Amino acid sequence: MRMATAYLLPIKTAAALFPLLALVLLLPTAVLLYRRHGVMSPGRTLSLYGFLYYLLTAYCMTIVPLPKQTGDMCERFAPVAHPQWMPGNTFSDIWKEAHHKVGLNALVLQNPAVAGTLFNLLLLVPLGVFLRYHFGRSLRATAVIGFVVSMSFELTQWTGVWGLYSCPYRLFDVDDLIVNTSGAVIGWLLAGPVARMLPALEALDGRALAARPVPFGRRLTALVVDVAGYVVASVFAAAVMTYQGGAAPSWIPVGIFVAWFILLPLATGATPGKRLLLLKLVSEDGGPLVPWRLTLRALLLGALVMPFLSGLFLAMLTLLHEPWPSGLFATVRDSGAQGAAAALTALSPVQLLAVMAGFTLTATCVRKTLRHPHRLAPHDRVSGIHNATLPHSRAVRAGAQTADRSEPVAVARPADDGAPAGTPDRPLVGTGPVGPTGSAEVQRSAADSR
Repeated sequence: MRMATAYLLPIKTAAALFPLLALVLLLPTAVLLYRRHGVMSPGRTLSLYGFLYYLLTAYCMTIVPLPKQTGDMCERFAPVAHPQWMPGNTFSDIWKEAHHKVGLNALVLQNPAVAGTLFNLLLLVPLGVFLRYHFGRSLRATAVIGFVVSMSFELTQWTGVWGLYSCPYRLFDVDDLIVNTSGAVIGWLLAGPVARMLPALEALDGRALAARPVPFGRRLTALVVDVAGYVVASVFAAAVMTYQGGAAPSWIPVGIFVAWFILLPLATGATPGKRLLLLKLVSEDGGPLVPWRLTLRALLLGALVMPFLSGLFLAMLTLLHEPWPSGLFATVRDSGAQGAAAALTALSPVQLLAVMAGFTLTATCVRKTLRHPHRLAPHDRVSGIHNATLPHSRAVRAGAQTADRSEPVAVARPADDGAPAGTPDRPLVGTGPVGPTGSAEVQRSAADSR
């Protein structure tokens, strides 16, 4: 009962930390999935975040609860100060915990050393399942990764959480390495029947891409990357020029906006964010991108997005620098609507109206985009320029493998987000199975390889 309570605290800790971790990793996770698979399908996203939650929980299991730092801490934890390098020492611990008695209860059922070993075995079983089902790793690779993850556990304990404590508070045991790695291998073996019961992730990706070749989330992720890059570049340029000359010219944000959203697409066919997400801009008539259309598109995009960002920026500056009414800090610390209402009182009516107008305009743009049959945004429809996809990494590898097998090569039409039927084809590197859904043979071979 006491051991179950000891495991409950790490699980609660992981549950408390996971929402923050998920939020921090949302953008890089979206970029990774869209580049690798072309789509962020619910099944793959759920599987990946399940893996992240499991990994966070596993690490919490190895370091939580954290001991209280005291002057005699190293004396209290002296028995675990030195690593245990002798394989098989677990059997000695089991015999010692059984008080040298032979019996089912003493040796197994009521033996804490057996329970600890069983826990170490089960700890990395989900890792083996994830490595086979989600990542498609082989048995040998799973064993190596399981050993590396287990070694990270042991080193974290041996170094006192990497120097957080002046001495270890848990034992580095070579038997734990062996048992953890065995658990990962067992998980990989168990994942075979599990993978046959669950739908193949490639099939889920294929169905999602077939329904929407250029997902709205992929374009939104590219826009977030572009806006973040534009803001960082503007702030950095202003800071450098301010440091060198005393005052940054007011044209810096405008110049960077023109370079980022007009000149770069004109020269390369995409903004940096779209290039990262394997997207490109194409004209409805199939011709080259022209400056006036890109300028119109950029101005409309700025008019739709910038009020939202300006409202957030204005609210942040107001909340940070405006004189606060008496007692507002104490009120903001309150949870719920009362704290939010108190924060809004720091904004003047004009500032609050600007914030709300920005939110409303951006929300209206998103609503119109999602209601359009081809998910075209207002700036796409007016400018006559929309997004098309470049092959994602798994599609390129699948095409290369098919080409190596000397199968007939078919030119793949670039997926777009709703271009008119008269748009000419633009050949992309690809083969038959590179399309949204892929062939059944490729999906079966992918499932078998797991």
